Amino acid sequence: QVTGHLDDCTCDVETIDAFNNYKLFPRLNELLESDYFRYYKVNLKKPCPFWNDNSHCGIRDCAVKPCPSDEVPDGIRSGSYKYSEEANNLAEECEEAKRLGAVDGSLSKETQQAVLQWTRHDDSSDSFCEADDIYSPDAEYVDLLLNPERYTGYKGPDAWKIWNSIYEENCFKPQNVKRPLASGRGDDGGHTFYKWLKDVCVEKRAFYRLISGLHASINIHLSARYLLQDTWSEKKWGPNVTEFQQRFDEVITRGEGPRRLKNLYFLYLIELRALSKVLPFFERPGFQLYTGNKSQDAEMKNLLLEILRLAKSFPLHFDENSFFAGNKKEAAKLKEEFRLHFKNISKIMDCVGCFKCRLWGKLQTQGLGTVLKILFSENLIEKIPESGPSYGFQLTRQEIVALFNAFGRISTSVRELENFRNILRNMR
Repeated sequence: QVTGHLDDCTCDVETIDAFNNYKLFPRLNELLESDYFRYYKVNLKKPCPFWNDNSHCGIRDCAVKPCPSDEVPDGIRSGSYKYSEEANNLAEECEEAKRLGAVDGSLSKETQQAVLQWTRHDDSSDSFCEADDIYSPDAEYVDLLLNPERYTGYKGPDAWKIWNSIYEENCFKPQNVKRPLASGRGDDGGHTFYKWLKDVCVEKRAFYRLISGLHASINIHLSARYLLQDTWSEKKWGPNVTEFQQRFDEVITRGEGPRRLKNLYFLYLIELRALSKVLPFFERPGFQLYTGNKSQDAEMKNLLLEILRLAKSFPLHFDENSFFAGNKKEAAKLKEEFRLHFKNISKIMDCVGCFKCRLWGKLQTQGLGTVLKILFSENLIEKIPESGPSYGFQLTRQEIVALFNAFGRISTSVRELENFRNILRNMR
């Protein structure tokens, strides 16, 4: 049932399938297997800020194996934000001098520090995510290839509580409008909900659809890499059609499944649009994917630019100019609400009881947060100078790794859908 035109877009499902599955997905996969993109630094020990939660998942498959530090390439380990040693040292010195230069020299040491903190705060006010403090002793490197996102057995009330607090408290939804198929509630087939969704502004509707698309994508990964066999001699993961149908079949989900999948395509378009917009940041000669292995770094930068140019060539991009286009004051207020709601969702990820799910949840929300940051920084990106540091717009290594891996997950979901379609066709 998931075919044709997508709401609020000029695009259709078939165009995305062909573009993703045959052009973009294979190249993106190759990029994500490289050293720069496979190591992600994350703090999985942060306490849940919203409720007391000690219910950590005891299932073996929930565990995350961090990397012994000697396995992480030197270039990455020597500083998570570094692109190249020379460029970075220079940029840092300039930036520090620029900030201190703006501070009155007669101020006390403490006050100078405070002023620096404020400028750092101002710099981070464009952030849509509660980022981990990667310098914390609890933050560790994780090899994403050795900790793939797949079914772990983490489900039931704990998992439901996470999604429920995301939808109920952060999707701009009034309490009296119930989500379709929300657990244990009388349902009017989603009539009230979809009437509400149709009547809200395009930005709030988009926010809900992004979250729903992310939820759908995660559910596809769990169905596509399901634990099919668990014996003492081997574990076998693969597609579980029953699990997939439970979540997406039109009849079983009373029409909800196809809607969820269309939201996945909507999310794909938004993330693809951000990749096409951020090309100037990566095109600068001074930008390197710095791991310390010169030839591989150069090769991966070329592949990265090829992917971004391919993203730019997509014929039916989402037009984000309809976002926040009304009254300037109202638009600014709405944008700030948008940012705070999303920031809250990124904090909820510290409440996920399964560490592997927490890892991928944090990575994907940081990736989507980076997408929003890019889309809302278009003017700054256009002004990036060819050489030297780009003061107006900056991405950290964490944001870069999250951005591409999060899009990799969405791209994989679209590819897996094709696989499930074929399996279901053959079963008939």
